[in-house]
Amino acid sequence: MACFLVSGSWILTATRADATYFLAAIGAGLAVLANAAASIFNRKPRLTTAADRVTLVRAVLVASCAATTVPALFSGTAPGMPGVVLGGAAFILDAVDGAVARRLACASPAGGRLDVQTDAALVLVLSCAAAPTVGPWVLVIGLMWYAFVAAGWFRPQLKRTLPVKRLRKVIGAFQPFALLVALTPGVPGGIGKAAVALALVTLVASFGRDVVELEQSHRKWTGRHSSTELVN
Repeated sequence: MACFLVSGSWILTATRADATYFLAAIGAGLAVLANAAASIFNRKPRLTTAADRVTLVRAVLVASCAATTVPALFSGTAPGMPGVVLGGAAFILDAVDGAVARRLACASPAGGRLDVQTDAALVLVLSCAAAPTVGPWVLVIGLMWYAFVAAGWFRPQLKRTLPVKRLRKVIGAFQPFALLVALTPGVPGGIGKAAVALALVTLVASFGRDVVELEQSHRKWTGRHSSTELVN
């Protein structure tokens, strides 16, 4: 939190953000970090690994990216290179925390959840940043994961753990990459919109496949359970 307050304030000052939006920008960044902090404090025991600390550095970068996005949203423009650099750094570090977890054998379900939540926050922030120039439809990308989590409150089977698939990881990594392409100054608008549109199509297909897989798995489990009860 302290790291973000210092870096976020400096970035907003350096980019000459309007003082009117300063508190809103800081609040957006703190919301990102509060989510990461809640993930840590909900652990039992409350311990962090080396991989978690890399992820927390990513969370600070995402929070700083969110802070630069708020003034741009109010003015209806893209955040420019500061947002791209911060978002790009957070995107690149996504490969580091996984490598650290494997190298030091400190991977854990709690660490995986923190990593996924940070990824989702980055995609949401980048989607908000791209909305003024690409269009409001790009927000679907940023809200998709949160909608999936919310659906799990009503359909508990959607909370089940899915088998690890390389294609899902590739599609997940393509989302922030496509958004960063669209946000990078100098990239033709057509290329940026095409990249984001492709990202949305692949994301919808990926989530759709996961939902079907989870529902089918639930039906098979229910069927076996019912058959067992009849036999007994």
